[in-house]
Amino acid sequence: MGYIKVGWIMNTHGIRGDIKIYPLTDDINRFEYLKTVYLGENKFKTQIERVKYSKGLVILKLSNFNNINEVLPFKESYLYIDEEDKVDLPEDHFFIFDIIDCVVFDTKGDKIGTVVDVIQSASNDVYVVKDYERNKEYLIPAVKEFFINIDISNKKIVIDPIEGMIE
Repeated sequence: MGYIKVGWIMNTHGIRGDIKIYPLTDDINRFEYLKTVYLGENKFKTQIERVKYSKGLVILKLSNFNNINEVLPFKESYLYIDEEDKVDLPEDHFFIFDIIDCVVFDTKGDKIGTVVDVIQSASNDVYVVKDYERNKEYLIPAVKEFFINIDISNKKIVIDPIEGMIE
């Protein structure tokens, strides 16, 4: 079973064991539909009892915790869900965690580099592609005009870059 990071446990909230989450998802309201989450590297399994929102953050009350001392060990760690609980995306849309580590090639089959980050902006995402051999980074706008094929299962992306994009 795979796990997906959906939040960063920033801190505790109050003294009754609630936790404050920085969401790692575009839809902050998705926490209302989750029942089971996993805390930290060891993936401690627990149930969500209550969800609140405050200033773009998520406040969770979890079933196994009733005071601040019980949740403190999970501060500054990730919150995960089962991979089967992920939301369905429209066609030609991908999760960032699926794009990271994909190897990028041009239409001639030349390797450009590996996606190391995705910068999210209002107009479109930008893939940060690292060429480790030349120690260069390229910023590839995630727009349909440049992308020939995205094969998530094989971690391979083929692009048709415009002049000056890859130098």
